[in-house]
Amino acid sequence: MPATVFVLDFGAQYSQLIARRVRELNVYCEIVPYDTPWKELAARNPQALILSGGPESTLVPDAPRMDPAIVQSGVPLLGICYGMQLIAGDAGGELVKLDRAEYGPAFVAVRRDNPLFAGVPSESRAWMSHGDSVVKLPPGFSEIASTERCKVAAMADDKRKIYGVQFHPEVAHTEIGRRILDNFVHGIAGIGSDWRMESFVERTIAEIRERVGSDKVICALSGGVDSAVAATLVSRAIGEQLTCIFVDHGLLRKNEAALVVEAFVEVLHLNVDAVDARERFLRRLDGVSDPEEKRIRIGHEFIAVFEEEAAKIPGVKYLVQGTLYPDVIESKTPASKAGHKIKSHHNVGGLPEEMSLELIEPLRALFKDEVRAVGKVLGLPERIVQRQPFPGPGLAVRIIGDVTDERLDLVREADAIVCEEIDAATLDPKPWQYFAVLTPVKSVGVMGDGRTYSNLVAVRAITSEDGMTADWARLPYPLMERISTRLVNEVPGINRVAYDITSKPPSTVEWE
Repeated sequence: MPATVFVLDFGAQYSQLIARRVRELNVYCEIVPYDTPWKELAARNPQALILSGGPESTLVPDAPRMDPAIVQSGVPLLGICYGMQLIAGDAGGELVKLDRAEYGPAFVAVRRDNPLFAGVPSESRAWMSHGDSVVKLPPGFSEIASTERCKVAAMADDKRKIYGVQFHPEVAHTEIGRRILDNFVHGIAGIGSDWRMESFVERTIAEIRERVGSDKVICALSGGVDSAVAATLVSRAIGEQLTCIFVDHGLLRKNEAALVVEAFVEVLHLNVDAVDARERFLRRLDGVSDPEEKRIRIGHEFIAVFEEEAAKIPGVKYLVQGTLYPDVIESKTPASKAGHKIKSHHNVGGLPEEMSLELIEPLRALFKDEVRAVGKVLGLPERIVQRQPFPGPGLAVRIIGDVTDERLDLVREADAIVCEEIDAATLDPKPWQYFAVLTPVKSVGVMGDGRTYSNLVAVRAITSEDGMTADWARLPYPLMERISTRLVNEVPGINRVAYDITSKPPSTVEWE
C-alpha cells in the first residue's frame, strides 16, 4: 500500500479538491470525517494529515473538533482556513470574528524563509474565504506570511512540523497553491511519488470482483464519460454478469439517444438494454418548476425504471452509477458530516431512502479529470473520454421553470447550435463545458418589422479542471455573434440571447 495522506473533512466544499491536488503529486490521499479517532488513523500509518476548511466558526461552542491526540501524534500537519484556525485556537492562540468577512483574491506576502514556502515568490495571488482571523499566534509558532487584511495568513511550528494557511492552496485561484502542497507532502513530510491512476484501476476492479461474487449487476448508462468509465470498470471485473440499462428519458441532447446506444454496443461492446421512458418522465415533471423537486423526481424515476428492468433479469443484486465526488459533496450526503447542502443531484440526493438494489459507485471519490484519466487507462476511445459533461437530470435543469415538450424542443435546438459553433472554433483554452439555458424571461423584440414577445436564452461556457471551481470562458466576439445570430434566426421562439459571465463560486455550473 502506498504512503497515505489523510484529509480531515470539516465540511468544506473543497475537501475533495485538496485530496485531488495531493493525488496530482502522485501521493495517495483519502478523506475521513473530522472526528475520526487518532487510534483509527494511526492503524493506517499516515505520513501526513491535512485539516480542511469548513463553513462553521471555531469561535462557537459546538464547533467541529478533532481528536486532540492528532496534534500530539508527531505526524506532519497542515491546517487550511478553518483547519488553521482550529490549530491556532487549540494551541493557545487568539482569534476574532471579522467585522467584514474576506472572500476572493488577496496578495500573500512571504515574511520569512520557511520550508512550506520554498520556491514561492515573495508576493503572489491567493484565494481567501473566511470570517474569522488569527490575531495572536500560539506558543511555538511564527508568522510566515500575511496579506493586507490578514496579518497571519500563514503560520509555522517547524520543530513539530505543524503548519497553517488562512487561504486555500487547493483552488486554482491560488497561484502558489500547488507549490505549497508539494512542499508539504514531499519536502516536509518526505513522501515519495509512488501512486498512479493505474493503481486505482487495479484496486477498484479487484474490489468490485470480490464484492459482487457471482451476482448479477445492472449499470445506469447516461451516455456521458462518467457512466462509460463506471460501466467499463465493472465490466472488466465481472464480464457478462453486467447488463447496462440506457434510459431515454426525453431530456437528452439532440440525437443523443441513438449515438449513445451505438457507442456502447459497437465501440465498447457492452450488453445494453435501451428503455424508452420519455412519456413517463414528462408525466413525473408535469407542472414542476422547483429545481430541487425536479432532481428528486428524476432520481426516483430513474431508480424505479432500473428496478423494473432488474426484475426481468434473475439474480440482479447491484446497481452501478457514475456518481462523482462533486455530486456527493454538493448534495451533502451523511458521509459529509459538517457540509452545507448546495443542491441535490439526481443520483445522490434524489435517491429514495429504501432501494431493493445495492449501489456500486466506483468513481465516487474522483473528479471529472481523474475519471478521464481512468478512461484512458482503460483504453476507451478519445471521443468518449473527452466528451463534455452533461447533468444527470439532463435538459430538465437547463429549463428554468416547467418542463414541457415545446420547451424541451426549443432548448435542445439552441443547445445544438451552441455546441456546434464552439466545437468548430479553434479556442485556447477549449471550454470545459458549454450549453444553452432556457430562462423564464420573455422580452419584446422586432423581427421582419413586426413585434415579437419571445424567450430569452442564456449561453453558458466555462473553463475548469475539475468542476469544483470554474471561470467563464472568454469566447471571441465573432463567435458569440455567430451563436446569437443563429439562435434568433434558426430557433423559433427565441428573440434575445444573454451570455453568463459568473464564475464558480459564487455560482454553480448549471443554473438549476
